[in-house]
Amino acid sequence: MLENGSLPSPTEHQFDFRAATRLVVGAGAVSRLGDLARELGATRALVASDPGIVRAGHTAAAIESLEATGIATAVFDQFGENPTSAQVEAGTAVARDFHPDLLVGLGGGSSMDCAKGINFLYSCGGRMEDYRGRGTATGPLLPSIAVPTTAGTGSETQSFALITDAATGRKMACGDPRAAFRVAILDVELTLTQPRRVAALTGIDAVTHAVESHVSRAATPASRIFSREAWRLLATHLPQVLADGGDLDARQAVQLGAAWAGLAIENAMLGAAHALANPLTAAHGIVHGQAVGLMLPHVVRFNAVTCDQLYAELAADLPPVPRGSAGAAGVPDSAADRIAGWLTRLLAQAGLATTLGGLGLTAPDIASLAADAATQWTGGYNPRPVTAAECGSLYEAAR
Repeated sequence: MLENGSLPSPTEHQFDFRAATRLVVGAGAVSRLGDLARELGATRALVASDPGIVRAGHTAAAIESLEATGIATAVFDQFGENPTSAQVEAGTAVARDFHPDLLVGLGGGSSMDCAKGINFLYSCGGRMEDYRGRGTATGPLLPSIAVPTTAGTGSETQSFALITDAATGRKMACGDPRAAFRVAILDVELTLTQPRRVAALTGIDAVTHAVESHVSRAATPASRIFSREAWRLLATHLPQVLADGGDLDARQAVQLGAAWAGLAIENAMLGAAHALANPLTAAHGIVHGQAVGLMLPHVVRFNAVTCDQLYAELAADLPPVPRGSAGAAGVPDSAADRIAGWLTRLLAQAGLATTLGGLGLTAPDIASLAADAATQWTGGYNPRPVTAAECGSLYEAAR
């Protein structure tokens, strides 16, 4: 960071690129969990897995693989979609009783984030609030394995845990390179049990990760390799997953795209769409994928004056605009307009709201939402600076 607090451009500095996680990809790969755990020296594994994943049978399959190699297991499943600091503390209490030497996050982003949160508290003590920011671990963390059952958050390839403060409802980003999973198992068959709405919400979250990390002020030539490929996979295959949930090839492409987007986040962070989405979740309970997907088209148009050339790289991977749509004939739209239009159509295809009014927020407290959004850490990486005033204008545009 420069003395004035700004981030240097990629051409003005050297950069680090993090890729700490080994990916094991393939249908049925969850059966390798026990062997992979053994390679890490594990003898006792605590599995964080939410109740829905337990009911789907995925947790039992993971336990079977672990126990087949002689690894003792325990399961913690008392957490929800946005794990809270109190729930992580409850999981840590289970860990202290069980004494694991390996943590497994099996499920969606909530399961993986919960496993990371437990790792911080079990290994280093303290409270979850102590680990906000990056590089906050105070000592070594246990090795861990991710087994995502959704394709969206990218938590499997990044070192941050998003934990909701139980007292305030605000999301805390708690990260350290040592918190990254040693291994991530991408078994596409585990994603087949997702309801269509979950596939849509998580997939759109991944799309947002790819777009925001690509234009982030912290992006580098290396991170953009992954954000661009994530976008290509997601833009090409997510619409197909929404049209035909049984298309295994499309699902595998989306799963890999989500992982690449997570790696791009790890190295480039995010932007204003996430800053605007978090207050909608905290104040109104809007599911994250819906909130961030709704705000992203407006952020893309807002950012166009700063980074339309970067958007042009992404727009080149979009299919032709449907006949009868804006931009299909006449003067071509800008790259940002093309992306924003495609994102809005994707939301509609997924059956998600494209306006705040469509979510029932006909008279939201824009000033309060904007003030909260302006304090969100991700906004600092947006390519165009966003103050509370700009955040208010973006919420107004989304009404």
